[in-house]
Amino acid sequence: MCFFAFGVFWGILLCAPYQCLECPFDCECFALTRTVKCVSKEILTVPQSIPGYAQAVIITGRNIHQIGPDSFTKMENVTNIILSNNRITDMASHSFSPLIHLRFLDLSENRLALIHPEALRIPGSPLRELNLSRSLHDLPALKDLSAALRWGRLGGLLRLDLSGNHLARLPLGLFSHLPELRQLFLANNSLEAVHSGTFSGMNRLEVVDLTHNALVTFGADALQELERLGNIRILLGCNPYNCSCDIVHFAAWLNESGAQVDLDAVRCASPRELSNTRLRGLNVHAIGCVDPVRTEVADLPLQTSYVFLGLVLGFVGMLFLFVLYLNREGMKKWIIEMRDAFRDVLEGYHYRYEIDSDPRLGHMPAGNGGSGRDLGLAPPHQPTSDTCIVTPPADTQVKELATSPPVSPLGSFHKGRNI
Repeated sequence: MCFFAFGVFWGILLCAPYQCLECPFDCECFALTRTVKCVSKEILTVPQSIPGYAQAVIITGRNIHQIGPDSFTKMENVTNIILSNNRITDMASHSFSPLIHLRFLDLSENRLALIHPEALRIPGSPLRELNLSRSLHDLPALKDLSAALRWGRLGGLLRLDLSGNHLARLPLGLFSHLPELRQLFLANNSLEAVHSGTFSGMNRLEVVDLTHNALVTFGADALQELERLGNIRILLGCNPYNCSCDIVHFAAWLNESGAQVDLDAVRCASPRELSNTRLRGLNVHAIGCVDPVRTEVADLPLQTSYVFLGLVLGFVGMLFLFVLYLNREGMKKWIIEMRDAFRDVLEGYHYRYEIDSDPRLGHMPAGNGGSGRDLGLAPPHQPTSDTCIVTPPADTQVKELATSPPVSPLGSFHKGRNI
């Protein structure tokens, strides 16, 4: 009897961890920890006949390409399932609906390309943690995931891991249907910016991991989005920050924000003279920029002076116009007198111009200059060569002379005396 009891005891002790009669082929079953582990390259589908006591199932076969609702039958008690590194490409509708107590789902290290919008829908929404790190194959898969998060009724999800998926931009409202999410991991992606509305709908977020991305700076919209998250844990280290003038506002936010930021890991990557310099405490003088706020404050007195000067000049101008209006009659008389004076001056210049420009007065002979002055006449024009003009005395009859050939001046003089 003692030998029989001893044999039964050893049989239970040896067979219980492996559940020899119920454990699937190529799997290890542990009744004490309620765990089933299936690791084999020959596994092509999710093993069936999983023991009913199992709560944690680990399946890594590297050749499971598709899963659906028929893949997890008779697994009502499973709470944790790990399907990492299986090269899964397709998730059909209601793939996990039989797992009504599922709380943890690990789909990391896969190649998800087709995700049905209701692939993650489970009755009662029991899922609390979802690991999709290094699992999305391309950009269309991200769009499918966005629809799956929206229609999956994951209102109770607390932790989401999307790290290592080469994400360059997050679709707007990607997390808006996860109101209870507490931890979001976006590390090791290619995110270049945080846009307005990226974290909308998540009012209970406690941790955001944005490390090891391609973030260069944070604009006004991005800082407003981070500020809206409140005093939570925000991991921003190990990004290639460009410490130029565009990063001034981000540096000011780091100095003033109450968020729990990994400040020691937030460092400049460029320019070279500021490489590996901590952003916190970096002022505008170190960056080489002028603080726009201080510049505006400094220019405020100068702007006030300009306004006051403009008012004074305007008042003086109005006073001047008023004085002109009161003296309009005197101003009119003065303007008329000035006009007449200018007219007289111009007429004098015009008269002199006409005299100087008369060709008949420009060639008067020197010998007749005295007689011209005695008569009060302007110097006559030089006579032509075939005409002789003699000025007779007052009591002498003027005899008309016929035209004659030109004679010398001396001969003309003697002929005049003889007459």
